[in-house]
Amino acid sequence: MQGWIALHRELLEKPIWRSSTPEQKAILITLLLMANHEQNEWEWKGQKFKAKPGQFVTSLESIRRKAGKGISIKNVRSALERFKKLEFLADEGAKTGRLITIVNWEQYQEVNKKVAKQPAKRWQRGGKEVATNNNDNNETSNNNIPYVEIINFLNQKCGKNYKHTTRATREKIQARWNEGFRLEDFKAAITKKAAQWKKTEMDSYLRPETLFGPKFESYLNERQVKTEGGYKPKEILS
Repeated sequence: MQGWIALHRELLEKPIWRSSTPEQKAILITLLLMANHEQNEWEWKGQKFKAKPGQFVTSLESIRRKAGKGISIKNVRSALERFKKLEFLADEGAKTGRLITIVNWEQYQEVNKKVAKQPAKRWQRGGKEVATNNNDNNETSNNNIPYVEIINFLNQKCGKNYKHTTRATREKIQARWNEGFRLEDFKAAITKKAAQWKKTEMDSYLRPETLFGPKFESYLNERQVKTEGGYKPKEILS
């Protein structure tokens, strides 16, 4: 039961999360943590059973106990029934325990294998983590962030010449990437802000340090209003 699992952000948008009760969410995470990450042997139905990755033999009481305080057997039973209807798992009961199979486990946990193959990290004094074989001139980092394509698109839209290798720029892009934004989001925000600010006194908003900063999501979702001078954000119109 050592190691970790991958938990995708897209889970937040799925019915199994959005429409679940707090108890069901706790049980959902517990089931993911209980699943085998590699083939394992169990005794089930009185015989030796080889559980595949994503499978495990358990009981309602074991799930309840591992899910923690505030979870009842009734909570576990209703959660399993709901998760089966949503095709998140398969649940087969027997006197010797319940066989739980997380559907598409290997597809969603493939990232574990990729990360395990990455080179080890080295550490500087003060605890700062530095990836081996990586520097500021790499076009993409180990997690394949398309720094070059993002900045080139920005340069194309605004007529500037920002450099993707500046540390501040890369850190801003990586911070937004870690929040779940992807290339199409960067391009959408760049296109929107370029239409608003290009050739105006507000072109500082096109700088990577500003555009890709903490307000990136608000820039991406900002409403635009067409005026004689072009598109501008609604809040600056008089």
